[in-house]
Amino acid sequence: MLHARDFETAGDFRQRAPRIVLYSHDTLGFGHLRRNLLLAGALRTIRQTPDILMIGGMREAGAFAMPDGVDCVTLPAYAKGIDGAYRPRDLGQDLAPLTALRSQTIKATVKAFDPDLMIVDNVPRGALFELDATLEMLKARGRTRMVLGLRDVIDRPAVVRRQWLRQRNFETVRRHYDAVWIYGDPSIYDIAADCGLTHALAGRAQHVGYLDPTVRRASPIADADAAAVLGDDRAPYALCAVGGGRDGAALCEAFAQASLPRGHRGILVTGTQMPVPMRVRIQDLVTRRQDITLVPFIREPIALMAGAERIISMGGYNTTCEILALGRPALIVPRAHPRAEQLIRTERLALRGLISMIHPDDLTADAIGHWLSSPTAPPSGEHPDMGGLDRVLRLAEHILQPAAASARAS
Repeated sequence: MLHARDFETAGDFRQRAPRIVLYSHDTLGFGHLRRNLLLAGALRTIRQTPDILMIGGMREAGAFAMPDGVDCVTLPAYAKGIDGAYRPRDLGQDLAPLTALRSQTIKATVKAFDPDLMIVDNVPRGALFELDATLEMLKARGRTRMVLGLRDVIDRPAVVRRQWLRQRNFETVRRHYDAVWIYGDPSIYDIAADCGLTHALAGRAQHVGYLDPTVRRASPIADADAAAVLGDDRAPYALCAVGGGRDGAALCEAFAQASLPRGHRGILVTGTQMPVPMRVRIQDLVTRRQDITLVPFIREPIALMAGAERIISMGGYNTTCEILALGRPALIVPRAHPRAEQLIRTERLALRGLISMIHPDDLTADAIGHWLSSPTAPPSGEHPDMGGLDRVLRLAEHILQPAAASARAS
């Protein structure tokens, strides 16, 4: 664990190793946290073996395995409602004091850690502009290289353009960011072209490919978690997983009532963020059956997914990458509101024949059961570019070369 005394002077710290900060705002689900954990573990393998500090707002971060050389600062949490509005997750009702607290904590942490590279996930100015003070500080210091990491899809193009103009994201990227890494394949969806970002991101942006999470299959935690869920039962299983679970109740409820093929079992992972009344309702449905196991949370799902006969999920970035990388037959029921991100992604992949899809308006237990009982074939479409993680490592290694040389000289 890193302590304040480790950061007494930037000069002392620079003699150790290059430093990377990974920021995510973490308001709905585990997506940003899991993506940064994947990046952190991979970045530790590059030649410079950087020290990595994750900054985010998901207190469940402590339940996930941290790679060696990686630590985290967990901010007091925001929650994001189904309507897209932010509120404090636990600390009172007033948003302004929480935003100020988070902003000051981020700035103080980054100042003390003094990173060579900072990668910001998806939101150029941070949630509710909480990064503004940190961005100005880093620009004044002139030492830290800044990268914005974007998902393959944000929202419908008109919505993205309006949001980026309203939030002054174009100006922020031009003023503060050296590069924009898009974690996707433009043959599936070209976010820069479709959303009118090409001019604003000119000279900075590149599609690096989807981030392949199967490197995590080597983790002993993945095997241990799968074994704990499956026990000695060797029956083929269908896995239904909804990430953090806050907006996954409808899919969980449909799966809990769906007919499974004879001789199969179901594994239902609800997530820890599902509202209690909905969780109780789903638990009640599952207790009436002998062929479904309910799992509230799993630290590392990749081995459980790899062993599944079929996967049913929502259309978040990380779960979709896992499905694409593993090549398992998958049915995705995307979230359609408040953002169309999952819907756009899922529609594009379904058109290519890589997954099956049910629109959330058409979701029923019968629809799930019909898909489970229908014959399956391997994904038929051209596979997307899954080389994003390798490219990120090469780009980061190049950025950190001057920092490593400076550390050796000191």
